[in-house]
Amino acid sequence: MIGTTLPHVVQASPNFNDRRADISILLLHYTGMRDAAAACDWLCRVESEVSCHYLVDADGVITQMVGEDKRAWHAGLSSWAGLEDINSRSIGIEIHNPGHALGYPDFPARQMTGVAALSSDICKRNAILPRHVLAHSDVAPGRKIDPGEKFEWRALHAQGIGHWVSPEPLSGGTFIQLGDAGDSALALQSLLKFYGYGIDISGNFDDRTKLVVEAFQRHFRPARVDGVADVSTIATLHKLLRAL
Repeated sequence: MIGTTLPHVVQASPNFNDRRADISILLLHYTGMRDAAAACDWLCRVESEVSCHYLVDADGVITQMVGEDKRAWHAGLSSWAGLEDINSRSIGIEIHNPGHALGYPDFPARQMTGVAALSSDICKRNAILPRHVLAHSDVAPGRKIDPGEKFEWRALHAQGIGHWVSPEPLSGGTFIQLGDAGDSALALQSLLKFYGYGIDISGNFDDRTKLVVEAFQRHFRPARVDGVADVSTIATLHKLLRAL
C-alpha cells in the first residue's frame, strides 16, 4: 500500500475507489467509538461504507487502511474553498477518541506525538499547505463536530503543521448572533468564505452562519463554542487572514 514512511501496521479496508482530483487536504477526525479496535474493525467492514487512510490509537500506534493513492470514504458531504468531493482531495486520519457523546476525554500526549509525526510526513510528501490541514467540522459544519475543541491544533502548529494564530482572549463588546442582519453579518460571512468555509454571503446571520461560526470556534477559538461572533472570534479570524 502506498503510504507513510513511518512505522505502522496495515489492516486493509475494502472501502475505497479511485481519486478524481489531486491531493490538497489533510483531514483530521475522531473515531467517536469506545475503543480503537472497534473503530478499526468498523472502518474495515464492507457494510460500514466508511474508511480512512490512517487510524492513530491512544498510544500513537498508526494503522493504515487505504493507500494514499486511493479515495477513502471519510469526509462525506462536505466542501472547502468552493470545492466538493473532499474525499478525492484529501487524506483522512481518524484519531481514536470516544467523542462528545461518550465523555470526550483529552487527547493523550503519546497520541498527539503520533498524529504530529504522521501529519508532518503526509504534508511534506504531498505538498499540503498549512491552511489545508483541516478538521472534519471545518468541511461539514453542523453535520460533524470532530475532532472538536479539545484537539491540540496549537501543538501541531508548533511542529510546523497547520495554520494557527493565538486566539484573541474572551472579552465583552459588540457581537453578531443568530437573527442579526446587515453589513456586519455580510462582512463576517465574506471573511469566513474567503478563508474556505462553505457559507452563503447573504447579510443575514442565519442558522448556517451560526454553524459555520461554531466550526470556526472549535478549531481556532476553542475557549467558547457558542456560534456567537463576538469580538474574540472576529479578531481571531482577522489574525488568521493576515497570517496567510
